Amino acid sequence: MGSIIAILLFSLSLIFCIVLKFPVVYALIVGYIIFIVYGLIKGHKLMILIKNSFKGILTVKNILLVFMLIGMITALWRASGTIAFIVYMGSKLISPSILILLTFLLCAILSVLIGTSLGTAATMGVICASIGKAMGVNPYYIGGAVLSGIYFGDRCSPMSTSALLISELTKTDLYKNIKLMIKTSIIPIIATCAFYLFLGFKSTSLEKSTDVTNIFNENYNLSIIVIIPAILIIILSMLKVNVKKTMAVSIIISFIIATFLQKENLSSLINYCIFGYYHSNEKLNLMMKGGGIVSMINVSLIVGISSSYSGIFKETKMLNALKFYLEKFSKKITSYFIIFLSAIISGVIACNQSLGIILTNELCGELVEKQKMAIILENTIVLMAGLIPWNIAMEVPLKAIDVGIMSGVYAFYLYFLPLWNLFFGIIAEKKIKI
Repeated sequence: MGSIIAILLFSLSLIFCIVLKFPVVYALIVGYIIFIVYGLIKGHKLMILIKNSFKGILTVKNILLVFMLIGMITALWRASGTIAFIVYMGSKLISPSILILLTFLLCAILSVLIGTSLGTAATMGVICASIGKAMGVNPYYIGGAVLSGIYFGDRCSPMSTSALLISELTKTDLYKNIKLMIKTSIIPIIATCAFYLFLGFKSTSLEKSTDVTNIFNENYNLSIIVIIPAILIIILSMLKVNVKKTMAVSIIISFIIATFLQKENLSSLINYCIFGYYHSNEKLNLMMKGGGIVSMINVSLIVGISSSYSGIFKETKMLNALKFYLEKFSKKITSYFIIFLSAIISGVIACNQSLGIILTNELCGELVEKQKMAIILENTIVLMAGLIPWNIAMEVPLKAIDVGIMSGVYAFYLYFLPLWNLFFGIIAEKKIKI
């Protein structure tokens, strides 16, 4: 009963922060204190609880390092013109009837390349939303396509922090996970593309020309050379080079291109790496500013504090009672369905993708073997967090493109893929039982 009260108090602190629009980090700190106090009441020593909480943080130390690299790479890709080139060339392909489909595809491609949903929403998402507005396309259609696209890569990019987190938690190989993720998403991807193509042809739009990308041509040297940092990510990832080394190489090449091709000076580039990219041109700055190590501090705190919970949970065994009932229900229903429901509840309570992943794994990690658990997590909580309005996985991208939460209705990929795999997961388990 005490564990349930502790979790409810933590949930209330999250709700309080959401209602008053306080940073989620505050609720996570309150949660840390609540779980520590619970441990003390149960007779555990303070230093042991703190020590175990740090053990939890250590499980994601590689993720925190990757956060720093992501901050640097997204800033330098802006400075070198890599993102501008992708956006500029991609926008050349867009016409009103296929804008929604291309929004999904362009966001998906960029999110695979940079591995961050928020970074993609703030760049390609903003551009596609701007073009859609100029053409008079329903903004919710565009918003849904953006959400689907950014989490396509957030799920299966070798640079994705969620993919790295799940790999660390389940002790599975990242690249093997990516292969299985692709295998389980083929039909949902095809269906999503068909859905957005249908929406594009049935929706009415205004035939307006747009010169929204001309600003890139005016302020960057858009030589084909600037695409090299992105191509290197793809090639080195295919060769299964360590993610951190892959990103480091791309950062170095971006640095060189920004220096010699875009004529950026050394001090500016170092400043971009730390504080993020910015440009003196106001219009360009609105679309391209961002990145930098500082931009990753908040998400690093969220992941770090969230991860500390796992150490406390293991020491106090506070989730054991809940895990017992889940295991009991899984035998009556199916393990896949129980994990699916746990992922929804975790996403609702956690308010962020990282903690949702950790909670789902803590509650259901013993129901199936590790490799299967990794893929189920990728096919559930990673995507479904983007459908919860108060979860930062949905809130932040939609704020970046300035579109309402009704966009979630058209984020077809985010619910079709989980439901598709739930259906076949349940059938597979029932066949084994028979």
